[in-house]
Amino acid sequence: MITIKNLKKKYGTLEVLKGVDLTIEKGEVVAIVGASGAGKSTLLQILGTLDRPDEGSIIWEGQDIFAFNNAQLNPFRNQKIGFVFQFHNLLPEFTALENVMMPALIAGVGKKEAEKKALDLMRLLNVAERKSHSPSELSGGEQQRMAVARALINNPQVILADEPSGNLDSHHAEELHQLFFSLRNTMNQTFVIVTHNEKLALQSDRMLKMVDGRIES
Repeated sequence: MITIKNLKKKYGTLEVLKGVDLTIEKGEVVAIVGASGAGKSTLLQILGTLDRPDEGSIIWEGQDIFAFNNAQLNPFRNQKIGFVFQFHNLLPEFTALENVMMPALIAGVGKKEAEKKALDLMRLLNVAERKSHSPSELSGGEQQRMAVARALINNPQVILADEPSGNLDSHHAEELHQLFFSLRNTMNQTFVIVTHNEKLALQSDRMLKMVDGRIES
């Protein structure tokens, strides 16, 4: 589904990515591990089109996505990619339901349809009863499930997760990990996960180790 070729990225004189090559198949759970500063999060940001590489390409179903301008990239990102971060990034002034609906509303989905899709996902993830609560009223595990529902609402081709369980206790981390594999099995969802959690990495279909800006193994 996705082919990454010779990806390079510098910030000033600091080389963060030094020529990354990678393919990602539909329905895979891919874990990327490595020490802090190895380039994992930068790779994920570029894959998510939140940043552009200095060199190299990402071919997504035959299209070089960095041939797009920003006006083309924004809807591509909204419709093709879901994001789950370590600190859920739910907006505090909105309810859980409104947070989950937001990417669909941005994509132009009507309010009624967006609400139905959001509630269906929240039921799937066992958090629908918390729909009217603000993020501060949810547990860490519930917040991350809401973040996963938000990431899924536009039926993206891939979910990019950056340390998704890094802020959770071991019980809620394990619940989140099992949720990812359940979604892969039931929805054929693709995940690319940056993690320091060895158990999650070992459970994945492939574990890639980044060292000093390159994928070593």
